[in-house]
Amino acid sequence: MQQIGLLSDTHGYLDERILHHLIGCHEIWHAGDFGTAEVITQLEALAPVRGVYGNIDGRDVRLTQPLVQDFTLEGLRVLMTHIGGYPGHYSPAGRQLVQERRPGLFISGHSHILKVMPDPKYQLLHLNPGAAGRHGFHKVRTLLKFQVTGGKVQQLQVIELGPRTTSGE
Repeated sequence: MQQIGLLSDTHGYLDERILHHLIGCHEIWHAGDFGTAEVITQLEALAPVRGVYGNIDGRDVRLTQPLVQDFTLEGLRVLMTHIGGYPGHYSPAGRQLVQERRPGLFISGHSHILKVMPDPKYQLLHLNPGAAGRHGFHKVRTLLKFQVTGGKVQQLQVIELGPRTTSGE
């Protein structure tokens, strides 16, 4: 059993609320738009990080994070990319990845919209953790926590981190 913290679209912003919820995770997964390499360093202080670079990430992030992560954990094949879409509305690249690689779990970010959706057509679970940062149009910052065991996602929790902005910003 592996405890996973999944976030995306931090855009260079980490606060104590994010870090608090990631304590105790075996791994932290980031679905792109880290914003700065410093975010990676801060997350790595808590647990190993598996991430992908996003469209706003510069060379500093792209040197250490790939466009696509494809790995197996606890018998579950995981595919992660920043711009992938979601069931019924995959991006062209996302659809091709899903069709070719046949993951059990497909993760994307980019939209800033939290989604947890099964895809019966491709027999997978899709996760988008929403946005944990303050930049964007989302109203509430979110992340996901779950366990991977026996080839399945279990004990999935949606964590609301509070409003995107605070008064006075």
